[in-house]
Amino acid sequence: MSIAPERGQLAFQKSERALLKLASGLDAESVHSFRTTSRRLQTLLERIIPKRDRNQKKLLKILDRIRKRAGRVRDLDVQLAALRSLKAPQEPRRKTQLMQSLIELRAKHEKRLRKLLNKHTIVDIQKRLRRASKQVRLDPAHDPLTIAKGMLAHVTRPAGPVTEDVLHQYRIVVKRARYAAEFAPKSAEAVQFMAQLKQLQDALGNWHDWLTLTQTAAKRLGDINQSSLVAALHNVTGGKFRRAVAALSALPAIQTRAVEARTIPTAPKAVPAVSEQSRSLGTKRPTLMARTETAA
Repeated sequence: MSIAPERGQLAFQKSERALLKLASGLDAESVHSFRTTSRRLQTLLERIIPKRDRNQKKLLKILDRIRKRAGRVRDLDVQLAALRSLKAPQEPRRKTQLMQSLIELRAKHEKRLRKLLNKHTIVDIQKRLRRASKQVRLDPAHDPLTIAKGMLAHVTRPAGPVTEDVLHQYRIVVKRARYAAEFAPKSAEAVQFMAQLKQLQDALGNWHDWLTLTQTAAKRLGDINQSSLVAALHNVTGGKFRRAVAALSALPAIQTRAVEARTIPTAPKAVPAVSEQSRSLGTKRPTLMARTETAA
């Protein structure tokens, strides 16, 4: 199955529109749209097209710098959305404080992102996008579906239960594999494959959003023994983890052995903070899941 030429050209057009929309306003929708469209274009130029010229390489480098800066804003947007959706009575004042600190941090990263979006850079990217769209050469021998399935097959997974590290790997690869598959001509196979990946992508993304929020809250409010709000977030994240593992095991597109969810203990009820005397005796508090990863 060859590449659909019109979809390749559309990737350049959508990237330009998303860039202009981002430059005109850094709302959550604009930031998210730019990141997804630029990532699709990256997938086209790095995975689908066999060779890249100097202009295409430079274009990817500029877009990557903006996307990484936009990613920090996006991370805060999803944390804010998750925190707003949390229906828990625990520590309403602390929840408000955490919300305010996230808003302030977003404003800080938004300011940094805005500095990258100067007029000179926007015009330069537009020129490079239009030049690249004219120069791109699609190889009919490259099958996007085969490429996408190959990306999934290369995920390394150690024997045993699924871990957070494994989910992090799939979260990134599934997203990019779906973008690669989108360049295939429409067919029943392509539609079904992308629907499966979208379902898994949503489950993995939802888990990661809550994990990031939980880690942010723990950093600012303390661990589960110091904050009942953090304990509640920890419990929600554990549930999201189990659903993500279930979605992974149910995906026919990923031909792997049956997966087993790693048991995540339910967070205990919050207890008073450890006293200074206990600290001096070397008392340790349990810690939260301690791994996070920069947004792709």
